[in-house]
This record gives sequence, structure tokens and C-alpha cells, in this order.
Amino acid sequence: MIKGRRGDQEVIDGLLESARAGRSGALVIYGDPGIGKSALLRSTAERAADLRVLRSVGVETEAELPFAALHQLLRPELARAEALPERQALALKSALGLGGAAGEDRFLIGLATLSLLSEIAEDGPLLCLVDDAQWLDRASADALLFAARRLDAEGVALLFAARDGFSAPSLPERRLGPLDAESAAELLTERDPHLAEGVRSRILAESRGNPLALIELPRTADPYTLMPLPRRIQEAYATRIAELPAGAQLMILLAAVEDTGDLGTVLRAAQRLGLGAESLGTAERAGFLAPSGGGVTFVHPLMRAAAVHSAAFDQRLVAHRALADVLDDQDDRRAWHLAAVALGPDEQVAVALERAADRARTRHGHAAAAAALERAAELTTDQGALARRLTEAAVAAADAGLPDRAQALAERAARLVEDPRSIARLAGLRARVAFERGSVHTAHDILLSGADRVAELDPVAAGLMLVDAGRNAWQLSDPQRVEEAAVRLRRLPLREEDGLDTAVDAVAAAAESLNHGPARALPGMRPLVLDARGIERGSYGLRVNGAFVAGLVGEFEWQREISAALVEECGALGMTGWLPIAHVTLAASAVYLGRFADAEADATEGLRIARDFGQPHRTGYLEGMLAWIAAVEGDDARCAELAGRCAEHFAVTGIANGVAWSEWAQAMLDLSRGRHTQALDRLESALAGPVRHQIQAVYFAPDQVEAAVRAGLPDRAKEPLDRLAEWAGAARLDWADAVLARCRALVDPGDELFAAASRPHGRPMERARTDLVYGEWLRRERRKREARTRLRAALETFQRLGAVPWAERAAAELRAAGEIVAAPAVSGKLTELSPQELQIVRLAVTGLTNREIGARLFVSPKTVSYHLYRAFPKLGVSSRVELARLDLGAA
Repeated sequence: MIKGRRGDQEVIDGLLESARAGRSGALVIYGDPGIGKSALLRSTAERAADLRVLRSVGVETEAELPFAALHQLLRPELARAEALPERQALALKSALGLGGAAGEDRFLIGLATLSLLSEIAEDGPLLCLVDDAQWLDRASADALLFAARRLDAEGVALLFAARDGFSAPSLPERRLGPLDAESAAELLTERDPHLAEGVRSRILAESRGNPLALIELPRTADPYTLMPLPRRIQEAYATRIAELPAGAQLMILLAAVEDTGDLGTVLRAAQRLGLGAESLGTAERAGFLAPSGGGVTFVHPLMRAAAVHSAAFDQRLVAHRALADVLDDQDDRRAWHLAAVALGPDEQVAVALERAADRARTRHGHAAAAAALERAAELTTDQGALARRLTEAAVAAADAGLPDRAQALAERAARLVEDPRSIARLAGLRARVAFERGSVHTAHDILLSGADRVAELDPVAAGLMLVDAGRNAWQLSDPQRVEEAAVRLRRLPLREEDGLDTAVDAVAAAAESLNHGPARALPGMRPLVLDARGIERGSYGLRVNGAFVAGLVGEFEWQREISAALVEECGALGMTGWLPIAHVTLAASAVYLGRFADAEADATEGLRIARDFGQPHRTGYLEGMLAWIAAVEGDDARCAELAGRCAEHFAVTGIANGVAWSEWAQAMLDLSRGRHTQALDRLESALAGPVRHQIQAVYFAPDQVEAAVRAGLPDRAKEPLDRLAEWAGAARLDWADAVLARCRALVDPGDELFAAASRPHGRPMERARTDLVYGEWLRRERRKREARTRLRAALETFQRLGAVPWAERAAAELRAAGEIVAAPAVSGKLTELSPQELQIVRLAVTGLTNREIGARLFVSPKTVSYHLYRAFPKLGVSSRVELARLDLGAA
């Protein structure tokens, strides 16, 4: 056992034991250079002799090589990729350069990584060790973190060791601190028992409990040199390298700049420089290089840095040139070594880098593509080529999730481009970056400015930018900005064949909605929904917009139809970029249709993917809906927590839809708990801000009416009643007419209005609330038998939906009406399932295999099997055959 790390080893041992038991887990170990992260990973591997162990090490200069670290980790088991679903296998092979370009979404590669780890673990528990994770290439980091967040029941333990700066949201982490004084003294004595006491004391003081410093500082010629500790250690390594023969020094430099650890490449380059295997042996005996099989690694990462930084400039050029000369079969690596020796503009090398970028993009190595294109631009003198390369570099950086870099590159390119297509593309890119950062106002202004520049030469490009600008302004609830986009759209000389008519009408309708109320928008928005319903496949943007607008016009069944088809198609094809917004509209439709368990499952899955994509605007929207569901279920604490997050998102992005849901959620909770005045005050306060422009302002109008009436403030019910009446009159939907009748009956009760409110429609929660208020009125009218019929129906529906506080209210009224009622409990087997179990069960009954379900939900087949095993007893079945016989209905 390594010294001073008992607690850390116990945590890791817990992960290993879980893996042995078939459960999975991940851990990120943070610490300063030399603090013992690598030693802890080595010790873990030694204690895991019964586990299959895979290793990878991040290399500082490998960021330009997409999936280099992932290939290093999976290389021993790549033959097993044949067992993966075809699309995943193709995506993984393409990413690792083992097959044709698959052109798949980059998150499909993360799913393929997860599936391959699960496949490997079929033979027994698996341990994956990733050292120096702060230096992982971006593509590898994305794939491994995607897999790590979805580990569940595979029997895999995944450990990352990293310095600060490695971002791994949602993963457990542990920080290594310095060794305690006793452990530090023991290690130093063990390393060099004959140190003079004065030197010993100084090293103990200077090392500050850093294990590597305790090992290396005694070797330093001058242990009293004052400099930062990592630099001290690096200097100690540089001193040791300088003491070696020239051949060994050059061999170490070749290994340092080669990056991949391929021993054959290093030896071929060394041979080209007149070096033989004896130089490698000298470096190995000196404790720097560790050749093994076909690879060669450094004993410690700081040795690599020391070798590069201590080498003279001309030595580095010699090393890179030798490597370029022997990499004729590896164009990407050769291009980067050639770029390292280019001392001025060089179009041939720039072209080679541009081609490397193209190959990287086909493998979803967007960060690598951005780096290659930026370096190509540095070697370019032609203004047109320079503008093109900077533009492509900016696009790649944005696709890689590097907004700061994308913004800087786009601004450089914008000063050079002149053609309308490039202007429009850069404006769209800069707006996208601003939007994803939460600067929606800035995104809107960029789009307007870009549209102005290209309107005369390319009206279609201008139209597309103005449509995006209008959508952004709608999400900001900014009537003036939406109107501005609509006016400019009308001025463009667009033709029918340009295909923008429906989108232009939708922006105009949005302007009408914000300026004059949502009822005015219905005629202009409905055609977009009809168009979206008519598209069977593809056209994701139009279908997403159609699903969103279906929710605005009250066609919730249409919204669910469009959204469900989108989620299924995008999941099956690996088009994960569209999934967060598709889950937004899918979850919203389930909320409106009273399918709360489905809504929670849909929103939870969408939230998980939105966090992976870093989309705070989608995250806020989904958390708002989850807050609403928590309110209906009576989970006060969760509702408050999620509502607080929505407020934080709104403060950053200014997008109102998430906070509209959360304000409504808290008011619903107040209403169900009998806090009528608080509910009314909250909704009126929300309407004083941007929420008044959101569709929720129509959909929570009935809650305002009920809160006002129950608080004894009927005058405050008039405005929301008028708002709902105007919209329902324009919508002409059965459910809207029924809810309007209920609101009128609350204000002026009577059988005729309650009868109209009780007409059948597709929103069970609203129907149950009608039965509740009707039953309450009948009881007050001393018509108890009729009251009990209504209240019993309300109670049964609330229980089936899991609406706990509403069920409690209905039960209390039913008891007051003279019926003996047991304490209300949520009924229905589906309510016992977790959101993930519900999703898996619903897909299982369609006949999909565990692999197919895993591919849809971005989890491993083992996780699917585990959750089905947990779900079966809750549903009272023991097999898929019995499961298929169940009527799962709507949840």
C-alpha cells in the first residue's frame, strides 16, 4: 500500500468491490503535479489483479489528434466492436480511423464506448484507468465522460486522474492532498536514508508533502533553489536528462514529441538519425522510458515535459522532421510534425493540415479540426484562403463546444470575408455561440446585422437569419424585437419556391401574439403545425418548430405525435443534437395530457442529454416542467429546488419559458395546499414580467380564477377569465371550452355551466379538477349523493395520475359528503416505477431487444436488463411475455 493514502484507497476499493458485484461507478481524482495520482492508479491496478485492466494516458500535445486517448484505452479490445449494434460499431470504427467515415453524431461514439465497455465486462469486472485526463483530446474526453455518466449495471470501474482544469460535471470526485508529516518523512527516509539532517529538513519543508518532490529533490544538484515545486521537479528531470549520452537524450526527445507511444515509430525515426536500440536501453535504465510490447511510455508525465522544454530549438526541429519522414502512412500525424518545423508561410503544409481537419471532422474530432485549421491559417498568406480557413476553424471550434475560441476565430474571419454566404454563415455562427452562452439579446442583434448585410444579394440567407432572430426574441418575450424581425422579413423579395412562407407567417404570428395576445397568433401558427405533421422523416428543424407551435395552439395530441416521432427517429439514427428540444416538446405534451409519469421520464431523459450538450436554455425549460410535475405530485422540496434552478437560468439567459413553468409550478403547489392568496399573488406577479408573453399565461389562467374565487377575491378573477375566454374562442378546442366553462362556474355556479365543463375531452387532470369543484358545489348545495359521484371520480383520477395533494383534497371532500374513505394512496403499478424504469418498460413492450433499447436511451444493454429486473416485481410480472400482456396505458 502506498504511503499516506489509506482513505483514498478505501474509496477506490469500494468502486472495485461494486464492479466485482456487477455494479459500475466512476471517480475523478484531482491533485497537483506530483501529488501521487499516477502512483494511486498504479497501486489500484496492482490490487485489481482479478479485474481486466485498460489504461490510457492523456498527452499534452495530442489535442490535435481526435480520439487518440480513446484508441489507446480500447486498442486491446477493439475486436469486440463487431458485437456492437451496427450503427455504433461503424461510428466507433470511424472515430478510431479503422473504417469509412460514418458521419454519425459524436454522442453516438460515446454510446458505442459505453457499449464496448459493457461488452468487455461480460467476461468479468473491468477497470479503466485514465491518467493525466486534463490532457485528453477533446473528442476522447467527450466520449469517455458520456460513458462515465451512464455507467450503471455493467461491472465497470472508471477512474480519471487529473489536474485542476479537467471538467467532469456530475461525476464523483476526490482530491488528493499532501502527505501528512509522518508519511512524508517515511517516504523520504525510504528513498534516501543517508541525507544530511539539514538537507533532509529543507526537502521536507520545500516538498510540502508532495511525494514526487520527496523522491526527486534529493537528486537535485541544488535542493535550495527557489522556484515553484512542479518547475523544481521538472528542472530536476532536465538535469538528469542532460547527464545522459547524446543518443539517449535524443531518443527521449523523440519519444516525447511522438505523442502516441508507438515504439515502432520512435525506433524508425531514431534509426533515421543514426540511433540504435542501445540509446533506448540507456534511457530505460536511467528511469525515463518504459518500453513494453509495441509501446513506450514515460515513467512520469513531467519527464515528457522536461524532455521537450529542455531541448534546444534545433533539436526539436530535427526530432519532428525525422518523425514526419517515417509517417508516410499517417497523414494527420505527419502534417502536424511538418507544421512543427515550418518557420514561415507554407501552403503545402497548410493544405495538409486542412485535409487533416476534414478527416477529423468526419470522425467528430471538431476540436482537432479547429486546431488544424487555425495552424493552417497561420501558414497562409492568400487572403481568400485565410478567410476560409479561419471561418472553418471557428465552425469546428463551436461544434467542439469551445465558445471562446469560436468567437475569437469568427471575429478574425469576419474582418476578411466579403461574399454573402460567408457573411451569413459567420453571423449564424456568432449568434449560435452567443445563444449557447446565454446571451440571447446579443445573438438576436448579430442576426439582424448579418441579415442587413446580405439581404440584397441573398434574400434567402437573410430570411433564415431573420427567422432565427424572431425565434430568439420570442424566447426572450421581447415584442419589439419580434416585430422588428417580422417587418424585415416582409420586406425581403422572397419567392414561394424559397420555402420560407410558413416560417415567415409563424414569425408574424409570434409578433401578433406578443403585441396583442396569444389568441391573435393562432391562425398564423396552425399551418406550421400541419406542415410538420405531414413530414415523415428528416426536416428536423421544421418538425421541432412544428411541435413547439402545436403546444402554443393547444393541439397537444399533435404535439406528442410529432415529438414522439422525432425522438424515436433521432435516437435510432444517432441524431442526438436534436434530442434535448424534442424531449422538451414531448414532455410538455405529456404534462398537458395528464401523463405525468411519462412527462417526468421524458423530461428527465431530455435534461440528462441537455446537460451533456451544455444547453442551459434547454436545461431551464426541462427543470421548469419537472418543478411543475413535482408540484402536482406534492413534492414541496423538489419543486422549490427546481424552481430555484430555473430562476438562476433565467438570470443568465433571459429566456422566460423555464421560469414561466416554475412560477406556475409554485402557484399550483400553493393552490393544491389551500394557499389561495399566495397562489394568486404569485401568478399576478409573474404576469408583471416576461411570463405574460408566454403561453403558460393562458394555461394557468384557470388557476388564477380558482385562486381568486377561493380567496374570496372574485374581482381578481375577471382579467384571467377574459384572457382565457379570448384564447378559447379563437382556439375552438373541446378541452379549452370545457375548462372555460369550469372557470365561469366557479365565478357563477350552476348546473348548466358545470355540465358544459364536464363534457369529455383529452385532459384527465382538468376533467378531474372539474369533478372536484362540481362535487364541492353539489355538497354545499346539500346534494350529497350527486356530490359523492363527482368526488369519487375526481379521487380515482387524481390517484391514478399520482396527484397526491389533489387526491387528499378530493378525499377530504368525499368524507365531508358522508362517504368513508381510506387515506388516499397513489394507485396504479406504473407510478411505482422510476422515470428510467418506465422508459425501459415502455420500449420493452414494443418488442425491442435490450441492445435496441440501450441504443435509444443511451445506456448499456446491461443497464436495461438491470432495470427490467427491478421493474418486473413492481408490475407483478416475471418475464417479457407477461409484460407484453399488460395494458400500460398512459402514465
